[in-house]
Amino acid sequence: MNVIASLVVTGIIFGILDFFWLGRVGRPLYDERMGSILKPEFNMVAALIFYVIYVAGITYFATQPALAEGSFGKAVLAGAFLGFFAYATYNLTALAVLKGYPASIVAIDMAWGTLATAISSGGTYLVIRALPWFN
Repeated sequence: MNVIASLVVTGIIFGILDFFWLGRVGRPLYDERMGSILKPEFNMVAALIFYVIYVAGITYFATQPALAEGSFGKAVLAGAFLGFFAYATYNLTALAVLKGYPASIVAIDMAWGTLATAISSGGTYLVIRALPWFN
């Protein structure tokens, strides 16, 4: 049961953070630096598949091990590492193989992935630990 709760809570937290980032804060950066290679409308199916897979990854690699150890620090640190590695993989591969992928977006997006994943895993840890039926 706590795995399902972790998936749901992580999905909500990461979804809110990414919606805020992509919709408000980061959007001008992406438009300015990637405007010529961005699609006019994003592929909703691909986006949803990413979120399902990524939330499962956060749950498996960060939140569940931290809950098992009772360590908030592990949740945040494992989330940060996962975010860094995942977003580095995407951005550095895109930089290596895509024509016109801006180098200036790489560090920004990697920092965002690191932060968003750390907050999501740490936040999920705190929510799950606060629920009385999981303690």
